[in-house]
Amino acid sequence: MVTLKKEIKIVGNGLMKNKPCEVTLFPSKSRKIRYFVKDKDSFVADVDNVVSTDHCVVLGSKKTRAMLTEHISAALAFCHIDSVDICMSEEEVPILDGSAAGWVKAIKDVGTDKPFFSKEKYYTVSEPVYYINGKTSLVILPSDELFISYAVNYDHAELRRRFVNYNPKNKQEIIEARTFGFYKDLKKYQMLGFAQGVTQENTVGFMEDGSYSVDLRSENEPIKHKILDLIGDLYLTGVNPLNLKCQILAKEAGHAVHVKTAKMLKNKLIEI
Repeated sequence: MVTLKKEIKIVGNGLMKNKPCEVTLFPSKSRKIRYFVKDKDSFVADVDNVVSTDHCVVLGSKKTRAMLTEHISAALAFCHIDSVDICMSEEEVPILDGSAAGWVKAIKDVGTDKPFFSKEKYYTVSEPVYYINGKTSLVILPSDELFISYAVNYDHAELRRRFVNYNPKNKQEIIEARTFGFYKDLKKYQMLGFAQGVTQENTVGFMEDGSYSVDLRSENEPIKHKILDLIGDLYLTGVNPLNLKCQILAKEAGHAVHVKTAKMLKNKLIEI
């Protein structure tokens, strides 16, 4: 079990509703990642508690929910924290700069109660786990070490038939990779009540001329953000995906596919 040395408080606006939200992360000995939202109810960050994957991952119970949890989940995975209480004043996690960098920095600033590698457990799968539907696929295979590859084919000059592999050398680039979307779709989503908090600081826009709305932080930043999302979503199995001895191969997937695969993966994990 690894938790925080002391509490962390972060304030920011949500990406979907643009409401200000105060989030406090408390050290915990529960051996779980738990959400407490608006003093209404609590629930565990578990794939069985996913209530929606439309536009973002939404965790919840019958009484309340937490939207846009994928970036904080990924940050906890990268910091190897598996025990923390997350208290929220609203139902949406702040978007911050659109990546996991702010969460990771805040966690590193306060530190953890023990080095993550002190009692780290590693897992693999008892048999291949996969979801395949047309152009979309997510396959998880047993391996001697962790390997993640994410392929996309977007209608954008620089993101057609491209892929990125995860490795320790590009870990920080993945942590810093921002969320993205097609600029031409922004007004449509906002009219439907989504993407109210989109800014140039927190979202990379795909422009129709094949450019981006902002300078990228690293090559193929949007694909690296897909890996970030995948790591956060797979952590909902209760096992840190960075501790898997597996090959994880994703192609044109998204939150819905990540979560469907995570539900299958949860029952196929074995400790090694």
